[in-house]
Amino acid sequence: MQSFTTLDQWLAHCEQLHPVTIDLGLDRLRTVAARMHDGAGLHFDCPVFTVAGTNGKGSTCAMLESILRQGGYRTGLFTSPHLVHFNERCRINNEPLDEAVLCQHFAAVEQARGDISLTYFEFTTLAILDALASARLDAVILEVGMGGRLDAVNLIDTDCAIITSIDIDHVQFLGNDRETIGLEKAGIMRPGKPAVVSDPMPPQSIVQHAEKLGADLWLVGRDFNTAGDQQQWSWAGRGRRYSSMAYPGLRGANQLVNAAGVLAALTALRDRLPVPAQAVRLGLATVELPGRFQMVPGQPTLVLDVAHNPHAAATLVANLDAMPYYPTTHGVFGAMADKDLGDMLRRVHPVIDRWYFTDLPTPRAETAAGLLAQWQECCSGQGGRVVQSQAETYSSPQQALQAAIAAADPADRIVVFGSFYTVGEVLREPLPRLSAPHVAD
Repeated sequence: MQSFTTLDQWLAHCEQLHPVTIDLGLDRLRTVAARMHDGAGLHFDCPVFTVAGTNGKGSTCAMLESILRQGGYRTGLFTSPHLVHFNERCRINNEPLDEAVLCQHFAAVEQARGDISLTYFEFTTLAILDALASARLDAVILEVGMGGRLDAVNLIDTDCAIITSIDIDHVQFLGNDRETIGLEKAGIMRPGKPAVVSDPMPPQSIVQHAEKLGADLWLVGRDFNTAGDQQQWSWAGRGRRYSSMAYPGLRGANQLVNAAGVLAALTALRDRLPVPAQAVRLGLATVELPGRFQMVPGQPTLVLDVAHNPHAAATLVANLDAMPYYPTTHGVFGAMADKDLGDMLRRVHPVIDRWYFTDLPTPRAETAAGLLAQWQECCSGQGGRVVQSQAETYSSPQQALQAAIAAADPADRIVVFGSFYTVGEVLREPLPRLSAPHVAD
């Protein structure tokens, strides 16, 4: 059995165990999990929320965690991918788990797996699930990595499934239409357990699967709804109402959709996890999540957003349009090659005046030169805005950001978006309040 002393060594070990990066299925995972703890297996003694969807998963998990902590509960959260440090993926009471403790759980998985090969995601997920199961928690929140039915997180039977917005992504694994993808996401549902769907227009496949399975389905407009004005909003559903609430601390109109699903999930489990109304208000108002339409005030304004598929790109555009007027918008963009890059570029192009395409430190990424070529091909006819001088390529997100800062006037804004790698590389460095060089001129 291999044994390592640092998290980096364990992660390097995980990267070379399996012949492919993604190998959907739960059979190998179930075998290893059953061997853990001397055959007692891996299980939780507290309520589990499982969150799947195309976009909005991270925000939903963060709001759930924030409200439950305000309610006095000891929470555990598994989310992926991380932005800067791996142990962001496992949080106990909003604090990343200590690396030395995490290493102990990696060792437990290594001992249990024997000759069974696991992917990087499978191995690390098992280690984090083991860490959470050992932490004496009141509630656990698990974010699905991809899909739902065959994702490693679905190894755990949920007490409340939450499905956020559904759109087209990971088509090579999940299908190329919302109905097929929705059915994969619906795989996290369990018979007789609440299944909250926060997508206002869910694929019919999700509804049909819930009904066939016998899950307790919660739908927007039928089981819960929201209302609001410019100052406040309210939520009502199945015998509970929250009125005159401040809008969630996370920015963007889409966050109200996510918050509504969170309140439905908490209402569905209120007998096991009662939460005072004040905890709901404080939890929503104070929630934080880096990289989700994160605004850094300064001159110019800096916006960070992990919009990495067309649906998320459309949401980013809507949120940018809702901001005040900026003379010039500079866009730093890096993304994975397997995304629908043409669609993303077409959606965001109308709000970006100057592009800074960047390479990323992973083989999965499209090159900066490749992004530039796709941008020139798909956007050359839109408003006559594409000229060679308005787009440049860089070898890293930090280099691209520094070029944007140098070119921007104080009244401009800079938007860093795309892959988690793009935003994460920027967040690795402290984020100072920007002061454009032109301010002193």
